[in-house]
Amino acid sequence: MSERVSVTLQGIAKGGTCVARLDGRVVFVAGGIPGETVVIDITDSSHSSWWRGRVIDVIEPSPDRVLPPCPVAGRCGGCDWQHIGLARQRALKAELIAQQMRRLAGGEVRVTVEPVPGDSAGLAWRTRVRYLVGAGHVGFRAARSHDLVPLPSAGCALAVPGGPQPAELVRLASGAGEVGVTVSQDGASVWTPAAGVVSGAGVVRQVAAGRTYRVRADGFWQVHPGAADALVGAVMADLAPRPGVRVWDLYCGVGLFAGALAGAGAEVHGVEQDEAAVALARRNVPEATFSAGRVQGAPDAELVVLDPPRTGAGRSVLETVAAARPRVLAYVSCDEATLARDAATLSTSGYEMTGWRAFDIFPMTSHVECVARFELRDRDASSGHG
Repeated sequence: MSERVSVTLQGIAKGGTCVARLDGRVVFVAGGIPGETVVIDITDSSHSSWWRGRVIDVIEPSPDRVLPPCPVAGRCGGCDWQHIGLARQRALKAELIAQQMRRLAGGEVRVTVEPVPGDSAGLAWRTRVRYLVGAGHVGFRAARSHDLVPLPSAGCALAVPGGPQPAELVRLASGAGEVGVTVSQDGASVWTPAAGVVSGAGVVRQVAAGRTYRVRADGFWQVHPGAADALVGAVMADLAPRPGVRVWDLYCGVGLFAGALAGAGAEVHGVEQDEAAVALARRNVPEATFSAGRVQGAPDAELVVLDPPRTGAGRSVLETVAAARPRVLAYVSCDEATLARDAATLSTSGYEMTGWRAFDIFPMTSHVECVARFELRDRDASSGHG
């Protein structure tokens, strides 16, 4: 039987839950805002030192509490912060960044989480959505569950318009447990993990920083329509490439950053493990060179951009990159914890963090995208770059 108790929410934790204390035990609470007094339902008491709970009533609400725009918010696991005003969401994300830097890198970061230009309401921004399909319904998994929460009649509040209706998605899924939708300049493409693209274009066009890129409908591209431009702008400002400078684009995907760097006259080499993405990168940015394989280093690089997966680049890659002594690195990350961990590695490898920007490209969730700039501490002792 569940237990219901009153608590005061004290802070924010990675993953978007609030922290409360109950009889000396930490409780991670979903659906709250730090500072609120709430009634919670204990949903997981299986751990000796910490529990999980969810808000079922608000006794003293935060002034930042708002009415969620989606009727299944709080049940669907896709959005954890629809009950929080956008300005407070961004302030909490800045707190999470600062927490992880203190905990994992031993440093202080004060950053403002910037809205993506053109995003005023934090809704209708997901150009790529993966839905759960079952028993004739389309929806998302409930939070910390495999149960399906069906889409409301108006659809997902975060998805951009233009995707198929739920009944059509069920038909196209053909019994698959999941179905994905990508909306691009070429319309809507539908795909499943097993069958690939089942409707629409298999390779779609995306535009960023004045260049058109081809990308697989079921491949990786920034999910917010304004994210690619924002991130390219931040990376180019950090690296400030001169014509002829040697730049390595690590985890290059289909060549987003390589395209901007090559357009500035840099000599660019990209590395990406996904061979299909590399084939598209060669078409997208013919001025650059690309290699398909594991990221292992950046020989002879003067500048480096890294955009690793959520797990981060890791110590081995970073130490190998640092051994080439590039003068500036721009590190793009969708996980502030792995970025903080990797920042610590770069610090011990001779680099100083000289800039940090954060972008709210995942509104209504606790996720944030960061771009950090690292500069070689002793340039005069390096190989002469600069």
